[in-house]
Amino acid sequence: MFDLPAVVGLHALCALAYGFLSALILARQVGLARQVGTAASVNRTGLWLAAACAATAIWAGAVAVLWGTRHMGWASWLELARIVAWYGFILHLYRQTITARRQMLQAFATMGLLALLMVGGLPLLESLFHQQVVSIATLGPVIRLGFAVSSLLLLENLYFNTAPDARWHINLLCIALGGLFLYDVMMYSDALLFRRLSLPLFEGRAPATIVAAPLIALAAARARRWKIDIHISRDVVFHSFTLIAAGIFLVSIAATGEIVRRGGAEWGYVAEVTMIFAGLLTVAVLVTSGSVRSRLRILFVDHFFSARYDYRREWIRCIETLTASDAYVGLHKRAIQAVAQVVDSPAGALFVRAPEDVAFQWAGSLNMPAATEPIPPGDALVPLFRDGDWIVVLDDYPGARAGLGALPRTWLAVPLNHFGNLIGFVVLAESRAQFRLDREAYELLRVVGREVASRVAEQRAAQILDQTRQLREYSQRFAFVIHDIKNVAGQLSMLLTNAEVHADNPEFQRDMLVTVRASVGKIGRLLARLQVDRQERNHTLVAPLEHVKAVVEACQIARNASIALHDDGSNAGIAIDPEAFDAVLTHLLNNALEASADAPVRIDVRQENMRIVVDIVDSGPGMAPEFVRDALFRPFASTKGDGHGIGAFQARELLRDAGGDLLVLTRMGEGTTMRVLLPAVPAAMPLLAR
Repeated sequence: MFDLPAVVGLHALCALAYGFLSALILARQVGLARQVGTAASVNRTGLWLAAACAATAIWAGAVAVLWGTRHMGWASWLELARIVAWYGFILHLYRQTITARRQMLQAFATMGLLALLMVGGLPLLESLFHQQVVSIATLGPVIRLGFAVSSLLLLENLYFNTAPDARWHINLLCIALGGLFLYDVMMYSDALLFRRLSLPLFEGRAPATIVAAPLIALAAARARRWKIDIHISRDVVFHSFTLIAAGIFLVSIAATGEIVRRGGAEWGYVAEVTMIFAGLLTVAVLVTSGSVRSRLRILFVDHFFSARYDYRREWIRCIETLTASDAYVGLHKRAIQAVAQVVDSPAGALFVRAPEDVAFQWAGSLNMPAATEPIPPGDALVPLFRDGDWIVVLDDYPGARAGLGALPRTWLAVPLNHFGNLIGFVVLAESRAQFRLDREAYELLRVVGREVASRVAEQRAAQILDQTRQLREYSQRFAFVIHDIKNVAGQLSMLLTNAEVHADNPEFQRDMLVTVRASVGKIGRLLARLQVDRQERNHTLVAPLEHVKAVVEACQIARNASIALHDDGSNAGIAIDPEAFDAVLTHLLNNALEASADAPVRIDVRQENMRIVVDIVDSGPGMAPEFVRDALFRPFASTKGDGHGIGAFQARELLRDAGGDLLVLTRMGEGTTMRVLLPAVPAAMPLLAR
């Protein structure tokens, strides 16, 4: 008799397995239709497979529910529906794969001949054995046997009429369904022979059907043309096989120890415990070993998937490796790691060529020594890259290793191609396990190499920009200093001109000595300023009116000019470098005096809305708005024959560095007002309450 719980439980598990598989396939089909936005995107192959799995689930569920009741006949009809559904699925694949009309006709002619043999052969058997072979009770097994044999023939035609290079997509499916149909042939042949259904065979068909389910799922995932896209986690497969292998190993160790212990030796129990402990340590060592993990992945995991790599995961891993936030890992190590991960290499070295260089310089190593000599453009390795599109297997070109003599165990050289320009390459050591290089590996290495090249070029561009910024700042400081020295030289020149007239005046002589001493000190400070960054200026609290008076007095002595100074009596200060403030006032005042010719210049100092305003007003010809917009503050653009075109730009930059600005109010024929704006600092700041 049947073990009732076993039959019910096994068929229930079968129903769950195929029900889950059918739901998964339908979910993927619905998801694809939503992505594309049309119901026409639903693949018929997926629907056929989902229907066949659903029919199998319904049949197995009916057996589990109706077993032992008088309604088991319904389960028999559902079984026939299951067989017809799988036959229809195979026929659909056959029609998709086989396009020749002659081969289609041959396949159906073969199945038709089989049906005629069964129909015509059964009466012949009855006449030979003088007994009835086919009855109402045996008609069902005969029909099922015919469908099983026809399905096997159809599978055989599908497999052998498929191109050899395309059989990889259907071999698992043919194995799984062929096994199920062979089981049906065996079970129903036994039923016809003994005129009863073998209960053990019937009971064993449920677990046999369950075993075929993973193969069907893998076949669906492999066949991209079916558009089913069943994903199986590579991590789950890897860890599952690791646990299974570790479990088998530990069970074997434990069984060996038990055999030794039962052998009667006095040390048997100790040997058993020692072997189990040693087995645990061995498993721990093997699981944590990179080489073992690599071999397990190559031996087991990669064979379960249609693509050798999970490209989404590989791309994310490459980006995460290159953009790691770990400040202690340089880009050269991250670049090597990104390429080495593709082929599971533990070490490598990076060589990079700068735009102005012709040789490839060593840029860093990962678990490799440094290369002391550069790779010249005439080295045997460089032409092998074929302008950056070819992965070089160094074992195939022994002469290419000449320039890499200091690097041990070199295996691959991966070019870094940046928009058609070979900017470098990564040399990798041998992989942890024997790695099979194929088209997928080469393509992924080529793509990762280009991404690494972009990151290396980006870092190199950032370094060049930083150097350019430093040079620009130094050039700006140098230009500012030169302009200030020019102003001092102008003052000294005017002083010499006036000395020819007032050389005998003792008061003029004293003013001249003071001016020369101040000019020499200023030149020394200007030259010292070239050694520091312009943002290291000493911003201190300055009384603006005092500095304006000092600059006005110096200009009057040097130029013998007429300058009118007005103020509102405010005692607020400003936070700025005193020398920078004096340089701004001196430049603006000199320009105003030159524009006004012999006419007086007016300076107004006042406080407005927490700002100190210094207006330097001339009565010159004024400036056009286009000139103010396009040329006045542009460096090295000057309308003066002996000018450097840096004064106005320098004045505005110095004021902006202190939180202020320089405004230009001008009209053609009506003069110009240069307005200096700086934040005001009250003379007495109230203490903040704690």
